[in-house]
Amino acid sequence: MFSTVFSLFMCFLQVGLFSIGGGYATIPLIRQIIIDNHGWLTLSEFTNMITISQMTPGPLAINLATFVGKKIGGIGGSIAATTGGVLFGIIISLLIYKCFNKFKESRVAAEVLKGLRSATSGLIASACVMVVVMAFFKSQTPSLANLDIFSVIIFAILLFCVQKFKLNMILAIFIAGIAGLFI
Repeated sequence: MFSTVFSLFMCFLQVGLFSIGGGYATIPLIRQIIIDNHGWLTLSEFTNMITISQMTPGPLAINLATFVGKKIGGIGGSIAATTGGVLFGIIISLLIYKCFNKFKESRVAAEVLKGLRSATSGLIASACVMVVVMAFFKSQTPSLANLDIFSVIIFAILLFCVQKFKLNMILAIFIAGIAGLFI
């Protein structure tokens, strides 16, 4: 049990270290570690945890670490994964704050931020594509044969309602959950 809890801590410590861009940008890395490297979860379980993590208050990556840790290592795993996920973030944030506060007028600092924004955009786009594939296809390999047409229809209808009629997002999530339950 200790080795699993320690592994969870180390895995999410790695996620925390390389989580430039926030929660959505970390999804591909978490998926690679949790599913591909360790086989702790199936793609379906991981997708469900992402969904739950999005609906609960707090940052996505921290919620995901907490849920994955609980599933794999119980309460100890949950604490270890969450602690590992936030530790480097806290340290790096404090160091960056100190550095950028000292060099806030520096052109070099502005260019570094510009580069980080670009990298973050790419990571978020990658996570977005991965979430779409997990939501719309019944396997990791997207093809028309694996397309879940009901998920696509629910998505399209709710996207239209949110954009056209300014449907409340919480209500949209609730409607999607109910539709998924009955379909």
